[in-house]
Amino acid sequence: MRSRFGPLANSLVPHQIFLPKDQRARRAAQYVRMSTDHQRYSIENQAAVIAAYAQTRGLEIVRTYRDEGESGLGIRNRPGLTGLIADVCQRRVNFDHILIYDVSRWGRFQDIDESAHLEFVCRDAGMTVCYCAEQFENDGSVISGIVKNIKRVMAAEYSRELGVKVHAGACHLSRLGFRQGGHPCFGLRRELIEESGRSRGILESGERKSLQTDRVVLRRGPPHEVETVRLIFDRFVSGHLTETKIARELNLAGELNRGRPWSFGKIRYLLQNENYIGTNRYNRHSCKLRTVRKVNPPEQWIKKEGAFEPIVDKEIFAKAQQILEDRRRCWGLSDEEMLKRLRVLLHRRGRLSRDIINETEGIPSSVSYLTRFGSLMAAYRLIGYTPKRNYEHIESRTVRRDMIESLVLKIAAGLAKSGEDVRIDQVHQIIRVRRVAISFRVARSRLAHGATHPSWYIIRGRRLPGGLVVVIRLNEDNKEIRDYLLMPASQLVGRDLRFSERNRERLGLRRYGKVLGIIDTIKRRLSNLGFLVSSTPSDLERGTPTTA
Repeated sequence: MRSRFGPLANSLVPHQIFLPKDQRARRAAQYVRMSTDHQRYSIENQAAVIAAYAQTRGLEIVRTYRDEGESGLGIRNRPGLTGLIADVCQRRVNFDHILIYDVSRWGRFQDIDESAHLEFVCRDAGMTVCYCAEQFENDGSVISGIVKNIKRVMAAEYSRELGVKVHAGACHLSRLGFRQGGHPCFGLRRELIEESGRSRGILESGERKSLQTDRVVLRRGPPHEVETVRLIFDRFVSGHLTETKIARELNLAGELNRGRPWSFGKIRYLLQNENYIGTNRYNRHSCKLRTVRKVNPPEQWIKKEGAFEPIVDKEIFAKAQQILEDRRRCWGLSDEEMLKRLRVLLHRRGRLSRDIINETEGIPSSVSYLTRFGSLMAAYRLIGYTPKRNYEHIESRTVRRDMIESLVLKIAAGLAKSGEDVRIDQVHQIIRVRRVAISFRVARSRLAHGATHPSWYIIRGRRLPGGLVVVIRLNEDNKEIRDYLLMPASQLVGRDLRFSERNRERLGLRRYGKVLGIIDTIKRRLSNLGFLVSSTPSDLERGTPTTA
């Protein structure tokens, strides 16, 4: 296979041959990275310098790890570097040398010890790390240690200085009314403007400007989106509907948000967005150098009124902000005052619900009661109200979440003991092993009217990757764990899956009394797959061998 980087870059032909240590003494891997397409040291330049270095020292480049268009501020978003470190640590290598263009290619970490740690991990595994464009030999001497430390400090300082300059430039352009940031809100589009002021057309989703002198401004989107935005403000201000009810109306009418359903959060964000009255805003939040996102004080906000044609009337927008502000003001109420207002509302309406609370002026939102008292049911109990509908499943969400977290840790530990490389997505509670995704769900019991035997249902959820699903089945009163079930994710095709004990096996739900049985079954399916990484989701679910 011929490389597009020229005859020197033999590194672009990696060979998956794992040799004994004494036979791979002069074999090397290279790591190359660039942050943006405009970076001075491109992938091609790095590969050429590394190839020349390898040739003069009699090294054969057999493996390439690369990260293109990835920032050096962190390691999480860099599959090339993480793959290199994983292969080295797990001894999945056929080389003894690692070739890198310079010290900054590890990354421009703000904690300079991070890049030093990465080099140490490689050296501790028996690798020789070489910096091909540096003017010193990485031989472990005092001089090389001092120079490397200075280089790491310089790399971190470069990022800090660049961040300050970029932020200052973005603030200046925002004051002139130019858009800073990515995808605009619903009903708006980005228009590319030349330095002369002539339009270059509308930027579609995912497109970016290619010239530094070009600028971006916001323009009205398609007429149907503009009308939907105006409808949302009208229903909120004049119709006194909550964000949840507005989202429900739009979804039922088929008016989706660029193909996705509306939600409370999306409606709330839209109602607060000043772009709809022609105001360009910037710097309300900041996340400099990949630090924690924070809210900036109002005096640091940048606003440019009249930057583009408004969609919503300023008077209507101001009324919407006043409604939202009245809700926020309720946060200053004492617990007793909040409960008092809830009692008055109960006396007036005769019943309570999330929608009734949210649509009543002068009453804190349902989210406020949930945050203050732990749940709406807790607030109801404090005022002596018992709703007719059973909300016990909402109250037990925390318990069910704890069940899943405990089971995830048990199964992950069991697989790790057998030598598997196990990764846990703690946000979505998903285990990934050999690129097999293992998801977790809870099956709650429900006794239908007139039925003599209970049935269970599993909620699919929005994000369910292909692979396997481990199900915790609760007993008939949904208090304790009855048993565990294992099923392919392909079985959950609708919103939920309802089953009884009589049709459980027909639906592909295999029963286990103990967690150990699930772990053993997953191990067997993984062993059938072998070490190939080209398996399809259906292969993983069935546990059948995959051929290359």
